[in-house]
Formats: sequence, structure tokens, C-alpha cells
Amino acid sequence: MIDHVSIGVRSLEKATRFYDAVLGALGLERLVEREDSIGYGGRYPVFWLNARPDRAADPGTGAHVCLRARTTEQVDAFHAAALAWGGIDDGPPGPRHYSRATVYAAFARDPDGNRLEAATILESRA
Repeated sequence: MIDHVSIGVRSLEKATRFYDAVLGALGLERLVEREDSIGYGGRYPVFWLNARPDRAADPGTGAHVCLRARTTEQVDAFHAAALAWGGIDDGPPGPRHYSRATVYAAFARDPDGNRLEAATILESRA
């Protein structure tokens, strides 16, 4: 079970503007603010930004973070917020069919190159 995820960003100030909007679309809010990190969540922080001013994300790593949305509307809002706040489209909102589920998902890269996904399960197959 995963407790939380941390990603590196060049500037906390710029990243928090982006993530306040993008994570806010999924119902998460800024809960903890430290000198070099910001934690977002509901009851407790589950998504952390860590200042890494000299290290950019490497889009070639294949790493990404998927955040669960409650509705398709939240997925749409996540994607729209990401693009409005300087993110790059990495897969528009829509259904994706996998062997065990059909999900409605969208992908974006934040201004630092981190790959993000928001998804909600439409149909699960055992």
C-alpha cells in the first residue's frame, strides 16, 4: 500500500500555483508548508512537492503518478487546470480499456516535466 508520493520541482513558488489548481480539481488541498516542501491531501498529505532547483524531471524515465478522481468531471477539470497553468497535454481525457478495467483518464506533464494522470474507474472486470 502506498502512503504518499513525492516529486521534485525547480521552484516551489511556481509549482504550488500549478498544483493548487490541478490537485484542487481532484479535491486535494495544501495541508503542510515547509521551507523546501509542500504537502497536499484531504485529511493528511499524500502528495508532496520537494524543492530540487538544480534537478529537472527526466521525461525519459517513464515514471508517472496517477491520482484517483471520483468522477469523469474531475478528470476533465484536472486536465483543463493542468493546461491552463502551464502544463503540457500528454493524453486528453477519455476512456482507456485495460484487461481488468475501463477507466476514464487524462495525462499531463507539469511545468517541470513530471508526468501526471487522473483516472476514475468506469467498469471493473474480475
